[in-house]
Amino acid sequence: MLIRTRTRADLPSSEITPEPVYRSRREFMRLAGAGTLGAAAGSLVAGCEAGTSAAQAALPPAKKSPLSTNDRPHTWEQITGYNNYYEFGTGKSDPAQYAHRLTVKPWTVKVDGLVTKPGDYGVEDLVDFNQLEERVYRLRCVEAWSMVIPWSGVPLSAVLNKVGPQPGAKFVEFTTAVRPDEMPFLDSAGIDFPYIEGLRMDEAMHPLTTMVVGLYGKVLPNQNGAPLRVLIPWKYGFKSGKSVVRIRLTDQQPLNTWQKMQPSEYGFYANVNPNVDHPRWSQKDERVIGGLLTRRNTEMFNGYGDQVAGLYSGMDLTRQY
Repeated sequence: MLIRTRTRADLPSSEITPEPVYRSRREFMRLAGAGTLGAAAGSLVAGCEAGTSAAQAALPPAKKSPLSTNDRPHTWEQITGYNNYYEFGTGKSDPAQYAHRLTVKPWTVKVDGLVTKPGDYGVEDLVDFNQLEERVYRLRCVEAWSMVIPWSGVPLSAVLNKVGPQPGAKFVEFTTAVRPDEMPFLDSAGIDFPYIEGLRMDEAMHPLTTMVVGLYGKVLPNQNGAPLRVLIPWKYGFKSGKSVVRIRLTDQQPLNTWQKMQPSEYGFYANVNPNVDHPRWSQKDERVIGGLLTRRNTEMFNGYGDQVAGLYSGMDLTRQY
């Protein structure tokens, strides 16, 4: 089902992404046609060490997902320069400054718990690069700001199906990297690490839920969660763990990081809900990054209600937040 057009959410024309950001994809095609692509297509993390550079390595061409929103994407500079990634600082520009320290090649993801094929996987083993999709999703932060981002990835369900969930698996838990020598703010961020998040199995298997490896057709920059992050567009952004190193399937609801740290403010579900205010600010509207004084009303489930509301039938979303 196509997500409906939300014309009132369109960004100003000054924020329309310029065509040159897609040059990397065209260059990929040119090299492929010339037979000079070499190993570039075979390595997920080629070039990732330069995590803050706009010259990220190109990914194989991705097909446009029919699940994409029609909102106009933000620019590369906005998306890579304004981030939450506390391991690299609590300021919005800190991750772009410090995340280049993260070594993302090689990268191993431990898959365990209630799966039929547990083990340590390379990212290329989990993500089929011949099946990449460009998924243009709105990202809504619990701090009441939003962006529209063209991610490259595959459905999380495709990744989970590779490892074979056992019948008793009810939840998926994600653990992110902890690298004291590379993450300078682990001791001062004010939260416990590693960062842990989780989803119900039906949320994880929903077609909108994405395992992300890229941005604008390029390898995912470090500050945006390289080399592998989760994206659940109807939930607040903190639900989408960056730089994932472990995927565990379990029959118990995971205790996610923010729920553990501040249970009066953060629950397990983190669904975008304008009717449930954060204790310290309203969630009824949001600031569009890059638009001077641009605010808009927050949509239930971040505008994806037609697709996901059925997951929560019968639940009281003012209590199960």
